[in-house]
Amino acid sequence: QVQLVESGGGSVQSGGSLRLSCAASGDNSKSYRMGWFRQAPGKEREGVAAIGSDSKTTIYANSVKGRFTISRDNVKDTLYLQLNSLKPEDTAMYYCAAQLWYYSGDWLSFSNYTYWGQGTQVTVSS
Repeated sequence: QVQLVESGGGSVQSGGSLRLSCAASGDNSKSYRMGWFRQAPGKEREGVAAIGSDSKTTIYANSVKGRFTISRDNVKDTLYLQLNSLKPEDTAMYYCAAQLWYYSGDWLSFSNYTYWGQGTQVTVSS
């Protein structure tokens, strides 16, 4: 099992930037692909970005392509999400998630992840 703790959320104005972090502990995080998800009030949880266990593969939701960057440091057991050019519609609770690398399925589907953090709030004002 792996435990996940997010940090780095906050309130910014439109066009601003934030960097989210997700610290992993427990099992070897190198065995997991990891992803960032977000959920706004009254909306379903949606996949934002995901990264393979060796960082060779990354995928993004169309809504964040070119603005967000996912990365990971397997030495520090930490996942990151750089959020640039933020928009009010990016306001949500952001969660990191992990799944053992050999599980197949849509990397941006929340149903394909077993381990979740508690979330960090991102609020973007216009």
